[in-house]
Amino acid sequence: MRTLEEVQATLQIAKLKEEDLQNTVHCLSFGENVSSADYCLMELDDTLCKHIEAGQSLVIRGDKDERAVLCTGDKTYDLKIADTSNLLLFVPGCRTPDQLTNSQDSSHVVHTQIWGFCNSYWELRKQRPKLKKLKKLLMENPYEGPALGGQEENTENRYTMQDLLERIQASEEEIKTHLETIHACQIDGYWRVLDFDYEMKLLGHVTQLVDSESWSFHKVPLKTSLEELAPLEPRDMIEHCLNCYGRRFTENDEVFYALHADKVCRGLALMLLQNAVKFNLWEFQEVWQQSVPEGMSTRLDQLKSVALVDRTSNPETICLLRVEDLPEDTVERFNHLFTLREKWTEEDITPYIQDLCGEKQTTGALLTKYARSSMQNGIKVFNSRRPVVT
Repeated sequence: MRTLEEVQATLQIAKLKEEDLQNTVHCLSFGENVSSADYCLMELDDTLCKHIEAGQSLVIRGDKDERAVLCTGDKTYDLKIADTSNLLLFVPGCRTPDQLTNSQDSSHVVHTQIWGFCNSYWELRKQRPKLKKLKKLLMENPYEGPALGGQEENTENRYTMQDLLERIQASEEEIKTHLETIHACQIDGYWRVLDFDYEMKLLGHVTQLVDSESWSFHKVPLKTSLEELAPLEPRDMIEHCLNCYGRRFTENDEVFYALHADKVCRGLALMLLQNAVKFNLWEFQEVWQQSVPEGMSTRLDQLKSVALVDRTSNPETICLLRVEDLPEDTVERFNHLFTLREKWTEEDITPYIQDLCGEKQTTGALLTKYARSSMQNGIKVFNSRRPVVT
């Protein structure tokens, strides 16, 4: 180990003045069997530091064929290795200059051992959760209603929340939010998405009951609904349907639901469009309005991100195009959209790229980066900046 005299001699050779330096001199030495593979470094922002200091955990998620992400309870971060030209040393107990008090008048040597070293670290960047896989997994075995007499229910490909946390690259809060978005529910401890035809069957029972009882769709009584529909479907499925398409509230200790007109109209439109490649727009609007409960009005803006209107065709048409079915990757998403249509108006394309926006990012910024604008018949349209791969 170096002595103070050896340190002072080294300073003279380096032509450094001792009075310009701290009185405490750290002499570093490598411990036995030190390797760069012993430790990994991760750079954390203030929010994540406080998260760790509060005793919360960070979880790395991803299958073998996926790029790993890091998740807190409610956010997802991309993990990327950043190389550095400086060697990063792990020195337990080493104090930085601002931690030294210079309480000792004379110089002294502190011998410190290096536990490990690294020339790279993990860099974190907040990103959108990867949730498309969630519905894909649940659609392996959609719930089609209670098994009929003598039939056994398919118990394969069913997932608990823990199963989903191990498979989906998103935080628990983001997964729960998306489960609500896709109208999933827990059945016998497993998260299930309803078969679309079965979901529409439930909605049909509810809307027909509202019509037959002449109730306001703003005030549907839960207790009476369950009693009337119990012979047709399980009570928890009826209540789940009301939760998906309505807002729960209590009045005089009785539970009611206010059906959300936009959600009901949207669901019935999807039912009409699911089996048609293209639908005459005028005919569709006529049939659509006739299919919704009395007192509800249909509007095309209720179908943003699920259906696409073609005003250039004769006659005008509408077809099913759900944003959830599009690629999650930004480049792939734009390529797919420009494969479907060479030129898009901003109004038409915005619902299909809104979910790609990161924090403080706008759809306008995305269009500037991935599309080229031009004027067509006095209307601004966007086409691809790069050759479209079909």
